[in-house]
Amino acid sequence: RKSKITASRKLLLKSLMLAKAKEEWDQEIVDKQAEKERYLSERVTPLHTSGLSLSQLQDLCRELHEKVEIVDEERYDIEAMSGMEGRKKMFDAAKSPTGQ
Repeated sequence: RKSKITASRKLLLKSLMLAKAKEEWDQEIVDKQAEKERYLSERVTPLHTSGLSLSQLQDLCRELHEKVEIVDEERYDIEAMSGMEGRKKMFDAAKSPTGQ
């Protein structure tokens, strides 16, 4: 059976498809970065440290450190639950009569 499309035409179409896919992938990366910056600008308030005394700066550092610890613990919990052990625990909890 003979192909209806020539090898050179097939190669040209493949290269065009790859070029288009690369353009879309690059655009997706740019869009994700813009979305991340937009999200962070909405959620994170600017930090004002000018005019603070040493003790106020130390208190601010302690407060920020506590927040980082909380977020880090939450991230760890999410990562643990997204792993296989977490899936087994969620499945077992859903199966148990008390989990309903």
